[in-house]
Amino acid sequence: MTIVIECEQGSEEWLAARAGAITASRFSSARSRMKVNRGMRKVGDMTQEAESYAQLLAIERIAGKPLDDTYVTWAMKRGKELEPIARALYEEHTGVIIETSGLVLTDDRLFGYSTDGIAFGQPGGIEIKCPAAAEKVAGVWLDPDSVIEEYRDQIEGGMWINRWEWLDLVVYTPWLASVGKELFIRRIFRDEDRIQALETDLVAFSRLVARYESRLRNSDAAAFSPIEMAHQAPLPPESMSMVMTLSVNIPEF
Repeated sequence: MTIVIECEQGSEEWLAARAGAITASRFSSARSRMKVNRGMRKVGDMTQEAESYAQLLAIERIAGKPLDDTYVTWAMKRGKELEPIARALYEEHTGVIIETSGLVLTDDRLFGYSTDGIAFGQPGGIEIKCPAAAEKVAGVWLDPDSVIEEYRDQIEGGMWINRWEWLDLVVYTPWLASVGKELFIRRIFRDEDRIQALETDLVAFSRLVARYESRLRNSDAAAFSPIEMAHQAPLPPESMSMVMTLSVNIPEF
């Protein structure tokens, strides 16, 4: 089952609900692994990016509130303003009716996905992007596969949490409207092998977050380095929320 929280994305309720949860927009950070040996970190170890994200989540779980998600950049504000236009254009082009929903969490609240739209009566949804940088706008049309790969973990994560069969990546580029390229749509279908690999990595990352939280709550936190913590055996059930293979359903419409 999933927990669907109806709220405006970016609102205080939304920020509070996702505090401490591993969210799809950061799945790529959680899965970040070393590709070369560097110092104590070996190939396959979690990167500093993953370690930092795990520490942030551990602190959020202790504090019970978001640590650094309250700052709104110009790009974020602009994306929020353009998103409804992109959604309406998508509906016009495809005939698919889109319903909005603030946040979908797994029933243990460990993982979350902020949906940009749920396809009414269909096993899918949409992920909207409104890039501002010229290279991003051009890249959507000149090298779309690289754009899709950039958001692959977020896309797969959305399908994983919602148990969707497909997700449409929707990129709104209004500057190219005069040449008929204001809306890019690419449907990505569910790939069980990819999703299984995603789940395996996220479960391992969740264990690291739980270890950080446990150490920060106890006086011996300084005695363990991040690398040592990453290679320890999983904590016993009483020290962390049980992480299990998720069984999720599509939210009812």
